[in-house]
Amino acid sequence: MLETARVTSLILEVPPAWPGHRAGQHVDVRLTAEDGYQAQRSYSIASAPEDERLMLTVERLEDGEVSPYLVSELRPGDELELRGPIGGFFVWEESFGGPLVLIGGGAGVVPLRSMLRHWAAGPREVPARLLYSSRSLTEVIYREELLGLEASDELADVRLALTREWPEEYTGHTGRIDPSLLAEVAGEPEARPLIYVCGPNGFVESASAWLVELGHAAERIRTERFGPTGT
Repeated sequence: MLETARVTSLILEVPPAWPGHRAGQHVDVRLTAEDGYQAQRSYSIASAPEDERLMLTVERLEDGEVSPYLVSELRPGDELELRGPIGGFFVWEESFGGPLVLIGGGAGVVPLRSMLRHWAAGPREVPARLLYSSRSLTEVIYREELLGLEASDELADVRLALTREWPEEYTGHTGRIDPSLLAEVAGEPEARPLIYVCGPNGFVESASAWLVELGHAAERIRTERFGPTGT
């Protein structure tokens, strides 16, 4: 499934022994060549625990060892070697409560999509807010799904921050995420939102530091550094 010009989502059937996953976890994908050479990369799981199939979202990097194969060579019926699910800190479950605040930069939206779908599949007893920074509207991964969720549920708030280019009719935030925008999305610290930040190192460090400066408790902020979705 093509998400953007560079990003593709893979829909995988899982074997009966698959233990299931928690929203926010990842898997390791290992490829083995005929000569025995192996390459392994980690990919966040984009699907919710309730989804019937597993979704991995991959950005093709031309000089990569794994992503070109996954995007261009993998065919229906092919098998992949997966290890996981992995991770127990950067996860969200309904029992954790909220408000749920998700802040993503670029490909960092992938595990946040899993959390948002998990939230949407439940009773939606707490509000869910997503702030997603992307270079342009055409590079927003899951764009139609994310904006559609906001339009259909009053407890969902999805905001985009476009940093490099945007359509003439675009009325959302332009430029990088800043403290004032974070304050709007995260809300009052007294509400004790549970905040997840995922993206490149600099993005995560700046956003999490600003959130603490705004008064949010560090123990309520969970972070995951994320470069390209894999090579």
